[in-house]
Amino acid sequence: MKNFQGVDYLACEELLSESGIQVRDNIRKWVDEKFMPVVARHYQAGSFPRDLISELGALGVLGCNLKGYGCAALSHLEYGLIMQELERGDSGLRSFASVQTSLCMFPIHEFGTEEQKNYFLPKMATGEIIGCFGLSEPDFGSDPSGMLTTAVLKGDQYVLNGTKRWITNGSISQVAIVWAKLNNEIQGFLVPTNSAGLLVRDIPGKLSLRCSVTSEIIMDDCRIPATSLLQKARGLKAALQCLSAARFGIVWGALGAAMACYEEALSYSKDRIIFGEPLAQKQLVQDKLVKMITEISKAQLLALRLAQLKDSGKIRPHQISMGKMNNVGMALEVARMARDILGANGVSDEYQSMRHMCNLESVNTYEGTFDIHKLIIGEKITGLSAF
Repeated sequence: MKNFQGVDYLACEELLSESGIQVRDNIRKWVDEKFMPVVARHYQAGSFPRDLISELGALGVLGCNLKGYGCAALSHLEYGLIMQELERGDSGLRSFASVQTSLCMFPIHEFGTEEQKNYFLPKMATGEIIGCFGLSEPDFGSDPSGMLTTAVLKGDQYVLNGTKRWITNGSISQVAIVWAKLNNEIQGFLVPTNSAGLLVRDIPGKLSLRCSVTSEIIMDDCRIPATSLLQKARGLKAALQCLSAARFGIVWGALGAAMACYEEALSYSKDRIIFGEPLAQKQLVQDKLVKMITEISKAQLLALRLAQLKDSGKIRPHQISMGKMNNVGMALEVARMARDILGANGVSDEYQSMRHMCNLESVNTYEGTFDIHKLIIGEKITGLSAF
């Protein structure tokens, strides 16, 4: 497989800084050299390449847009470009880094005590400690406010009961950010995954995100020290802040998956001869390729503007919702069209498009479904809630 050259019809690279281009190119090179040779094997096996975690730490990927505590303090635009390149490899790779950075390190950085920050963040930045984020439950995904998980203070310990499901990194993590109802108010906790009364088991039979660890966390009188409380992580708003941080990364990650599929379809269609001519010379194929590059280009501009807003501290959750909804939906359609152009070869793991297509079905669902983000935007523009 040749190295990825990028997709940039509107010369968006001119809008990037030299440091942004360097950051992107470093991750692009690493993905090509270290991840692409092994991704098909791990996807088939349903495993995550854990041996690469320390390399992601050494590259400064983990917690890259956080300041202090061993983190790289990159811009949010640079973080987005990193997520783009990781998901260009596979959604499972980007999911690992996104959960570690935005759903685990961010809440510790934002809501934790100095003691918690100093202990966890440097080790998480290197990959020595892996985190997971426990919000979704078997019966409560899009409506996390209905969660059944509870926490009760007993002496100098909190006792947690409940189940969290669809938890990325679950069984490879050492700490879980668990959200539970404490005195009927949603509260975040730092829960060691080796705690008594806590069971983590992987979810079998996935047809998507196979190169990712997805688990269930069961807490049956799980006891944790009172010092495990994330004191400032109080209320559903705190949990949603974490999701907004992660959704921003998905806006960029989906671009990477779409670029990979488009580039593969374009290259294949130029080389494939049908009825004596390259497949790319056929009108219907050109129609698909034009739709793909146009939608990718529009999505790039949307992602760039969201990064500008985030770096200036002006971004709002409903704006991120538009980016997540649009870019993931776009990437899924691009992957489907690319698989179609590849014909029967598109179902082989020699090619990427069907793997990305299957992954994006999950990305389209998690961290706010396509329809949920529509309703968030709808409420913003009308002032009327459809929830």
